[in-house]
Amino acid sequence: MAPEVGRRCVQCDGLLSRYNDADRCAACARHEMAVVPELPRVPSRVWRDPAVQGALADWDFGLASRLIRRRASLRQEDMAALTGLSQAFLSMLESGSRRLTNIDKIIEFVVGLGVPGNLVAIPSAGQPVRSEPDAASRPAAKPAVDWEDPLAIAQRARIIASVNVDDATLAALRGGIDDIVERYEIAGPQTLAPRAVELLGLLHQLLSGSQHPRQRRKLYSLAAMASGLLGYMAVNAGRLPTSRSYSAEALQLAAEAEDPSLVAWIRGTQSLEAYYDGRYTEAHELAMAGIRSSTDSPQAIRLLANGAARALAKQGDRTAAERAAAQALELTERFSPADGLTPCIAFEPYGRARTLANIATAYVSLGDVGKVLDYAEQVESHVHSSDSNWSRALVALDVASAVLQQPRPDVEHAMALGRSALVTSSSHPIRSVVQRAQELQQQTDRWRQLPEVREYAEALRTWRARPASYVICDPALPPYTEHF
Repeated sequence: MAPEVGRRCVQCDGLLSRYNDADRCAACARHEMAVVPELPRVPSRVWRDPAVQGALADWDFGLASRLIRRRASLRQEDMAALTGLSQAFLSMLESGSRRLTNIDKIIEFVVGLGVPGNLVAIPSAGQPVRSEPDAASRPAAKPAVDWEDPLAIAQRARIIASVNVDDATLAALRGGIDDIVERYEIAGPQTLAPRAVELLGLLHQLLSGSQHPRQRRKLYSLAAMASGLLGYMAVNAGRLPTSRSYSAEALQLAAEAEDPSLVAWIRGTQSLEAYYDGRYTEAHELAMAGIRSSTDSPQAIRLLANGAARALAKQGDRTAAERAAAQALELTERFSPADGLTPCIAFEPYGRARTLANIATAYVSLGDVGKVLDYAEQVESHVHSSDSNWSRALVALDVASAVLQQPRPDVEHAMALGRSALVTSSSHPIRSVVQRAQELQQQTDRWRQLPEVREYAEALRTWRARPASYVICDPALPPYTEHF
């Protein structure tokens, strides 16, 4: 039976063909069967962007559209499909030549993009949309000033002045660092490293708070000092990788503090670490980098004597090593640092006695016995009147090495000096003493049958086996070698 004539499509109300027994026309049926492409979506991370939040809060929909589109990697065609606005209008909106003021269009824009409700306030029906008034409609007189609440002003001032550190605290923190420096050559790294770690942790905790710029630079400087001290201690304790990490941290902190002199000091510690690891070329380069970072600084004394001269001497470059030593002594006279043996770990410049002691070590490597003995004699009174057992031990070991290098070596005297150095530093040995004592023992190979040489070898073996000699457990140290 043929379908009834005059029936209409239930969707578009158009006349149906007399041969169509369905309730929809062919066009509507095809449309219903078509696959509707899925519209793009704006990722939720876009709504956390401060710039997007600010544009929406200010009802700057042109800026908001541009930011959302870029953050979400959308095209203007995509934005048009989501908002219902034409691509041409969106282009003018984003360029600032058009504004979005119609409340219905604003709602479509916000809802279409899926803007969270807390980011933009949509007025209720009948409320005016925020917009800048035309020049003709602006009142002639300026509106009254909307004065702030005095309590709000006072609260803001209190927040500005609220910091977690003051000058007294900074002075106390610097006092803690100075105390470590003064006690270091008596107590050693094993005792003082935990204190330095605690101090560094406190400084980092303070840096996470609020300070005025001057106070913050000071905190950065103090943190760099604490981390730098730990880098130096790690060298003495034979923990060279740890030293490298502390020094890298200290350099970053010193850069934030804008303290070139402190940068130079840290470079000196890096040079020291490289020297005791046998990386003499790098030790020299680090010392020179420190000098370049703080040109004409008293820190150059340490960098030239303890860094450049000793590293160059190990490489056999006598001319360059002697030049560096002469420059260090010249700067010592120029800056006139304190008399006596300045602490090895101090942030102040090296004194003459400390400079000469380090240069003497360079001349040991160069085989210049006369210079070693001359400099050792000049520093002898300062070394023996100081509290530094390490300095006494190191000078004695340098002299012992020089005595063995003489045309007529005094082996007995050299071994006596070596044994005295071991006794002097037995309570808390450090890497430099351990390493230099080992080097002295290696120099005695051709006299290994002499009783005094055998006695020194036995003393060294016993000394290195003591629990206090914890630094020798570091695998980076050269192993003890038996020659007999």
